[in-house]
This record gives sequence, structure tokens and C-alpha cells, in this order.
Amino acid sequence: MAPADSTPERPYDIVLFGATGFAGRLTAEYLARHAPAKCRWALAGRNVAKLEGVRDRLVGIDSSLADLALLSADATDPASLRAVAESTRVVITTVGPYVLYGEPLVAACARAGTDYVDLTGEPEFVNDMFVRHNAQAVESGARIVHSCGFDSIPHDLGVYFTVLQLPRNVPLRVSGFVRASGTISGGTFASVLTGFSRGRQNVAAARGRKAIEVLPTDRSSRATLGRPHPDQVNGGWALPLPTIDGQVIARSARAVPRYGPDFHYSHYLSVPHLYQGVAGAIGVGALALAAQLPPARRTLQKRLAPGDGPPADKRARSWFKVTFVGEGGGKRVITRVSGGDPGYDETAKMLAESALCLAFDELPTLAGQLTPAAAMGDALLARLQHAGMTFEVVHA
Repeated sequence: MAPADSTPERPYDIVLFGATGFAGRLTAEYLARHAPAKCRWALAGRNVAKLEGVRDRLVGIDSSLADLALLSADATDPASLRAVAESTRVVITTVGPYVLYGEPLVAACARAGTDYVDLTGEPEFVNDMFVRHNAQAVESGARIVHSCGFDSIPHDLGVYFTVLQLPRNVPLRVSGFVRASGTISGGTFASVLTGFSRGRQNVAAARGRKAIEVLPTDRSSRATLGRPHPDQVNGGWALPLPTIDGQVIARSARAVPRYGPDFHYSHYLSVPHLYQGVAGAIGVGALALAAQLPPARRTLQKRLAPGDGPPADKRARSWFKVTFVGEGGGKRVITRVSGGDPGYDETAKMLAESALCLAFDELPTLAGQLTPAAAMGDALLARLQHAGMTFEVVHA
């Protein structure tokens, strides 16, 4: 089957699924402001009345959106998701936790040859989708690109940007140091709790992927947890950060020869004071323990309902900064990626620009489950810079 971008008979370029949720609404607003006039897009969700409410708000941004198409689709109704996938070239989904609600849409896109982007930071989901749907996506020409928000674009594209500053064809080592200020939404909180409650499933999914994934034989790539140490770049302390970001970066390095014959990455949280990191680790540990107990998990989930999120004034005060130290071939470089509210405003920008990139930019001829850097690389980097995210060389 031909890739989705060669099927102009489809009525839409982009469909946003989950437009009534917190992240979905922000992504819809970003598209309303920044999608090109030629972009044919639509909103999809299970409650058409709520979709109409989102569209009414979008009309305040762009009056031409009064006729924006609304599609009825439910994460529990595979037939409705197939109809969405077959109607468009690219699907954006913000409906999580993805491990509970995401697979039917991935399956529909893989079958239809439709490109797909999401916000997931859930390793279990990403690994299971590779095992179950990568082969079908390769056959159909679909590009399945997970983790197109704060997980993991600043880190994945930041490492890519860093690698571009280093010599070719030599072993490379990059470390990333994350500092951020922001507030969590109900949907993100639900995904975190779900992930913490599924330790055994996460291990099984990783093993399932390892059993079938064919890795390149001419180069190696790995992401490892480093040790706590003083942060010589930002000041304070660097603490190992076991998020999905390192996995995404290692997969990009396996897919893109520019990362060199032997690539190593370490991912850290940077904190001004060690006690802040210790307190944070204790808090995360307590949350993970509570997530194992269904009554405690249900109680915690009531604290933040899906659809709730930080107000605009709080988001306006939020920020992120990820600093990278890259070394190889006798050269050392320090780079930085920075932007505003990481979890929502910047995430909506990253997600929407990823979908626009897949829909309209000239990209490598690839298919299957891909990382953002492997799928979109230079084109997405240019888009994000144009959209206001800062990628800079601090020291070379």
C-alpha cells in the first residue's frame, strides 16, 4: 500500500482525536492559530456536543472555523476509529492512558496507512504497539510516531541537534540535564498512576519487544542510568531520571547513522539542591507504592479529574530547560533546548507541529514505529525553532 501522503483523495490532512480533553483543547487552539490555510483538518471525539463547544471557542480565534468538521469516534469502538483513520492522512491523539485506550487507534492507522502521533510517555504501550502493529505499519506505509510532547521531543530533538555539532563516524557520548517548572493535569496524573500500577506488564512488554526487534549490526546505541553527581553545567545536583526519554533517544541513534558507530546517552534531573531531589524521589516512591493498591489509586485519581489542568496564568509562569553535554572525536559541546510551559502549551505546539510536519514536509522515506528524530529530524527541528522553541549551542 502507498504511504498516506500519496492518498490526496482522503478528505482531511489531520484529524485531532480527543479534542475535548485538556491537552486536546490546547492542541486544537494551536492548530487554529498556526495550521496553514491549505490544511484540511477536523476534530474527533465521543461527545459531539462537547466538540461543538470546542469548535465555538476556535471560532473566536479564526472565524473561518465555524464549519470545522466534527467526527464521532470512541476509543472503545474500533469501527469508528477505522473510519477516522481512513478519512485522513495524519491522526493526532491525546486520549490516554494510552495503555488502556490507545491500541485500537494505532491498529486502525497501521492498517489504513495513516500517520499517527501521540503524547505517550508509557514504555509498556510503546513496546506493545511495536510488537503488535509495527509490521503492519511498515507494510501499509504508516508512520507511527509516539512521544511527540514533552515526552520526548525536547530530549530526542535536543540530542539530535547536539549530535549535529559533533564529528561524524566516531563514538559519541551525550548526557542530558532536565530542569523544569510546571503543573500536572488530570489526564497526565491518570497516566502516571496507571504506569506505576503496571510494573510486571512493563517488564513483559520490554521483553516481548527485545525478542523480535532486529537491531543494526554495524553500530551500537544504548541509554543507561548514570549515578548522582554534582551538575557541573547548571550547578546543583544531577540525579538519574528513568523516564521513556532515554529509550526514545537510543532508538533514534539506532535508526540514524549520523549518531555514529557507538552512541551512549545518560538522562538526568538537574536540581539546585540535593535535598530537593531526595524529597522528590521520596514523593514519587510513595505515589508508586500507593498506585499498587486499587483503593488508594482510586482515591488519588479523584484528586485530579481527566480534563482538568493548570490555568493560563500558571502555564505562563512555567518553563523548561534541557542542557546537553556531548563528546566525541576530541570535541566537547554544550547545547540547550528551552521553552515555556512544558506539559501543555509547549506540548500542544510540539504535537501539532509534528502532525503538520508529517502532513506537509519532505521527510525520509520510512514507515513503521519511528521516533520523532528518525521520522522528522531536520524538518521538525526547523519547525520547532520557527515556532519559538530555542535550540542553541552554549559552548563549543
